[in-house]
Amino acid sequence: MKKALIASSWAAILLTGCTVGPNYGRPAIATPAAFRAPTPLPPGESSSLADLKWFEVFKDEKLQEFVRTALTQNYDLRDAVARVEAARAQLGITRSEQYPNFTASADITTTRFSRNGSLPLPANVVLSQNRTFGSAALNLLSFEVDIWGRLRRATEAARANLLSAEETRKAVVTTLVSDVATAYFNLIELDSEFDISRRTLATRQASLDLIRSRQNGGVATLLELRQGEELVYTASETIPALQQQIEQTENTISLLLGNNPAAIARGQSLTGQDLPPEVPAGLPSALLERRPDIRAAEENLVAANAEIGVAKAAYFPQISLSGFFGGQSNQLSSLFSKPNGAWTFVPQVTQPIFTAGRLKSNVKLAEALHESALVEYEKAIQTAFAEVSDALIAHQRVRESRIQQELLVGALQDRTRLAYIRYRGGVDTLLNALDADRDQFQSELNLAQIRRNELLTVVQLYKALGGGWQ
Repeated sequence: MKKALIASSWAAILLTGCTVGPNYGRPAIATPAAFRAPTPLPPGESSSLADLKWFEVFKDEKLQEFVRTALTQNYDLRDAVARVEAARAQLGITRSEQYPNFTASADITTTRFSRNGSLPLPANVVLSQNRTFGSAALNLLSFEVDIWGRLRRATEAARANLLSAEETRKAVVTTLVSDVATAYFNLIELDSEFDISRRTLATRQASLDLIRSRQNGGVATLLELRQGEELVYTASETIPALQQQIEQTENTISLLLGNNPAAIARGQSLTGQDLPPEVPAGLPSALLERRPDIRAAEENLVAANAEIGVAKAAYFPQISLSGFFGGQSNQLSSLFSKPNGAWTFVPQVTQPIFTAGRLKSNVKLAEALHESALVEYEKAIQTAFAEVSDALIAHQRVRESRIQQELLVGALQDRTRLAYIRYRGGVDTLLNALDADRDQFQSELNLAQIRRNELLTVVQLYKALGGGWQ
């Protein structure tokens, strides 16, 4: 018996060296020499904004506090972590099928016979009415000898799924950091618009008081009074709308933090944000290793490649082993003695003969899913290149726009000041002053939005480069 088990074990070891199906090799991807940007990037620039930790990019202490809270409490991230644990457990389940599974069993049966049963015994027959039987065994459950590598390919696919889930978790972290930063910058931009609206309302109210006093003196007309009131009401109307947006943005941040809706504390103002002066993009080839979504797509491709081997292995014979070794006796004291030993060893071979095309279709299905995973992998790479280029273009163009908008605001502020001086001096009409005031108000709101957009381009570039999960 021992020789047979040893021989079977060696045969299994020798035969399990064969694995059907294609081995994975990373597809050849043509990467550009540099990311497309308005200003050509320095050649061979290896440093990247994504190499920085998120708290080195976003230095507002309140924003850092919110990101840390989100990384602990956010629902999407907690779900991603749970999916990683589920994938790890699934890998353990799949991998366990490569090894023999043993169980131990024991039982004791006590039977009492009746003298007056269906076959009554004579009174002179002496019969022991109590009988006790016992058995104990070590059972080898059905164990598949993985000659063709079906189980190893399945384990390879499960391991790739685990790595994909882990990379997806990292991608969720990257998205979460950018979402919290985006919502926070939107919030402080709305605060800036709110301050501009209140300051403009106070200025326009003072101008309206001036117009009323001039009308009472017979200098200003009723038309000028109505025009002044129009500007006051226009400024005051924006305040409730901005308050609504501020409160709803606070609720958005609260949800990202996994909290109930509540007020959100602020740190630095819109103009006080300290971001890196340089935003190096790094090498395009490094993006394939840095972005979690690309790495997750590649792990999905690895899993799909392994599933082809699982499907092809179904063409070959399946060899399984089962049996038990133990003892049976009606005397428990001699249960493990040699004469009471019992064993069974059952090798079994199963070979598909006719499956009506099911095996062939399974292989075709696995190959089609592999092709789909390959397309998704290539698409993820090209999408990443496009997102980085878009972010680089936006960062430079928005910065140029912000510089020009600041000049425009300065010119309009001076124009408004001069227009009111001329109106108070009686050398110009109110219409020019009101037009200048209206243009200044809108340009200041536009400047706040452009400054917010410039901050968001850094957020978008950081995310596109795969930063934030480190």
